[in-house]
Amino acid sequence: MEVFSLTDMDVRELFQLKNRVALVTGGYGLYGNPISEALAEAGAHVVIASRSLESCQRMADSLVARGLAATAETYDQADEASILALRDRLISRFASVPILVNNSVGRSMRTFDDPLDSWRESMEVNATGLFAISRAFLAPMMEAGSGAIVNIGSVQSIVAPDFANYAGTNMSTPPDYHFHKHGMIGITRYLAAWAGPRGVRVNAILPGGLQTDDHREPFVSQYCRRVFLGRMARHDDIKGAVVFLASDASAYITGQSIVVDGGYTC
Repeated sequence: MEVFSLTDMDVRELFQLKNRVALVTGGYGLYGNPISEALAEAGAHVVIASRSLESCQRMADSLVARGLAATAETYDQADEASILALRDRLISRFASVPILVNNSVGRSMRTFDDPLDSWRESMEVNATGLFAISRAFLAPMMEAGSGAIVNIGSVQSIVAPDFANYAGTNMSTPPDYHFHKHGMIGITRYLAAWAGPRGVRVNAILPGGLQTDDHREPFVSQYCRRVFLGRMARHDDIKGAVVFLASDASAYITGQSIVVDGGYTC
């Protein structure tokens, strides 16, 4: 029996991002670095944006030095006017921005007992700001009839904090982080329903903890005790999921949250 297909693309083409522009907010930090790297390696022109133009420029320069396409931008996610100005600059320069990776996160709250003002400041970036930048860049995507948003959540999007991980350390996890990371799953589904009829996909990645030189014992052992693979995430572990959700390889996937945590939440 002959199987009819609307397309017949080589799988290697499905993962290609050549000639596409990808905006990565917070694209130089802990997860922003490998995310920006992955999209550029897949062929995209990556725009790295945050409040710190200097940090974004260093990241962009490191990619350009490898022969990849990247530029730096600055904006304030707590300021809608700044978001709209960023969108207009990018549309003017590139004509379209079909990929948005929402990776920026404000960490104004550090402990449970911090003043409420720190909670409010966090929400301006992580809740209101997340919606504002998504709405701003969705509009031209929907008009074009295609595009992809990838929200970067956390394992903390789907489980309660395990405070035993932090025993014997000066580390903890604040309540606002859990609030907005749980909320990210809800807004991902809402935006997927809103934009899907116009050809735009919205998904999320929920990564586990990425190990850095700052992570010391006993935290590492305590965290890894519940990870099936027995380790924290490495630099490259998020890259495949990001390229998958940003590319045509996931053309029939929207409203989903992919957990990349080594089995931590199982």
